[in-house]
Amino acid sequence: MADLLKKFFKGLELDSRMLGMIGALLLLWISFNFFTDGRFLTPRNLFNLSVQTASVAVMATGMVFVIVTRHIDLSVGSLLGFLGMLMGALQVHILPQYLGFGHPTIWIITVIFGIGIGVLIGAAQGWVIGFLAVPSFIVTLGGFLIYRGAAWWVTTGQTVAPLDVTYKLLGGGAEGTLGADISWLAGAAASIIAVVLMIQSRRQKQSHGFSLKPIWAEYTLGAIAVAMIMGFVTVMNSYPLSKGAVKRIFDARSEEIPQFAVVHGVAIPVLIVVIVAIVMTLVAKKTRFGRYIFATGGNPEAAELSGVDTKMLTVKVFALMGGLTAIAAVIASARLGSVGNDLGTLDELRVIAAAVIGGTALSGGFGTIYGALLGALIMQSLQSGMAMVGVDAPLQSIVVGLVLVLAVYLDIAYRRRAGK
Repeated sequence: MADLLKKFFKGLELDSRMLGMIGALLLLWISFNFFTDGRFLTPRNLFNLSVQTASVAVMATGMVFVIVTRHIDLSVGSLLGFLGMLMGALQVHILPQYLGFGHPTIWIITVIFGIGIGVLIGAAQGWVIGFLAVPSFIVTLGGFLIYRGAAWWVTTGQTVAPLDVTYKLLGGGAEGTLGADISWLAGAAASIIAVVLMIQSRRQKQSHGFSLKPIWAEYTLGAIAVAMIMGFVTVMNSYPLSKGAVKRIFDARSEEIPQFAVVHGVAIPVLIVVIVAIVMTLVAKKTRFGRYIFATGGNPEAAELSGVDTKMLTVKVFALMGGLTAIAAVIASARLGSVGNDLGTLDELRVIAAAVIGGTALSGGFGTIYGALLGALIMQSLQSGMAMVGVDAPLQSIVVGLVLVLAVYLDIAYRRRAGK
């Protein structure tokens, strides 16, 4: 029996590090579920967990590229707060004067503006790092202080609220979801995309003469992927809306309140994370830009001698990080429905921790998008679980710090054993 299991897992050719992360996540969930008398693994808590993870997960995908190129970005938390404050002030104090309150284009203009500013700020930081050769640690540490102070000056410390109604849908909540029917369709579409990508990957390997997994392994992995996607949708569609939320939503639509239970479905922030993850994965694996990033991280001197403009590459990587930080700022501010001076506090540490726990090597050259997403989910699960158990905030920080150090140690040990 043991030999059969060993042969089975060998045939699947799964990344042992990823299996370890999944095992750690499941262990966390089961432990917290036990200590919370079954309240952790409920549709309600898993829905909240998915929404709470979204903003950090989006930034973690960009941090993978930053760390792979042997840099670091300590400014993302403060930049998130600054961009959130700018977007809040724009949609609350400026645009209504010209377009009127509740205008349907307010949220669109706000999001485009925020992403644009984020890209510009990120590119500026990348230019200083790449062309002026100032270490990224120093540049982004300066940004950490600058943007937090700048956020205060935008509104002289006042909280910006209420945000645009449509804009707030991007943060999840009762209204910010796909609903049951669209969630099923989205799950089916995601399942089809996953299977198609697996087929294309196998055909590409075959065309280049690479060794292939047994066909039964491909079918098994496809079935696992579809089961995970549809299982997640099933859980999200098992969380019913409260009677008050149902009444509020259908009154706003001037529709009759239905007699059947109305469920949340997949939250919009989760859909944003999925889209970002797919795009970033394709960028990493299918584009010249992605190949240059990993080549530069593996050996900067060799990459430069091969014709890679590493200076401009640094500008592009940090510009991308700035744009993703703006998207995260949209999710975080929309979820809260307001923007305060504490928005994004310590998020830089959570983002870096998510990327590192997910397997991104601090020495550069290696990292995965799916690993960063798993790392973000592990971090948020740890914090949410400790809060539900009743662990004091100072002790939560101690535990998270210890987990980060342990994760880096295990990563170093793993790479030494694997000879990477």
